[in-house]
Amino acid sequence: MTAGTSTILIVGGTGATGRHVVRLLLDRGHRVRIVARSPEKLPETVRTHTNATVVEGTVLSMNDADLSQQVHGCDAIISCLGHSVSWRGIFGPPWRLVARSTRRLWRTVQATEPDRPVRFVLMSSTGCRNRDTREAVSIAQRVVVRAIRTLLPPHADNETAMEFLRTEAGQTSTGNQWAIVRPDTLINEDDVTPHDAHPAPTRSAIFNPGKTSRINAAHFMTELATDHSTWARWVGQMPVIYNREVP
Repeated sequence: MTAGTSTILIVGGTGATGRHVVRLLLDRGHRVRIVARSPEKLPETVRTHTNATVVEGTVLSMNDADLSQQVHGCDAIISCLGHSVSWRGIFGPPWRLVARSTRRLWRTVQATEPDRPVRFVLMSSTGCRNRDTREAVSIAQRVVVRAIRTLLPPHADNETAMEFLRTEAGQTSTGNQWAIVRPDTLINEDDVTPHDAHPAPTRSAIFNPGKTSRINAAHFMTELATDHSTWARWVGQMPVIYNREVP
């Protein structure tokens, strides 16, 4: 994948983190395709950018032919989909938004039979465990997470999306590849700052959470989608991202 020539499909690009992803990719000269339910939420500078193609709709509402057209020829897909922090966003439809969209995108890419592997980058959260590794989780945290899973549907949605990539996609892939990015508590910052990626959480997501700026999470995802060495380091893994603490 050559810098400046990548084509990246972004879903969730109108969200707080997705907007950073879009801007960072465009600033680096990449071509972006954005599927958005409400394109008007994107800045005008994005909607009119020569390297940006904006399509109104959602992964779940598009027919097979239209979705295939969007994924065809892409070097990578970045999903920043999530649920809005509101009663409707948390408890209303579409249920399993992230999981269903992840599954449909992955299977659509497989059906297009690309001539080279397509990178799939999914944003999740550090509260979701990687079941392929022995991540240290206290009994108290397990109890709290079990309650969150029951009471807050978005958490279970994120877990289901991760499990799809870890199990079905990981076992049946014919060349396409994935990585799942797990930021900790998301905060707003204007600029990219030093941040670190770890194979597993280095602190409790419930009782001792760290912080990750949205722009740092976006920066790491764009690196995964476009940089060979970063991708080679983290492909098939679920890195946890923290802002670097300043002494």
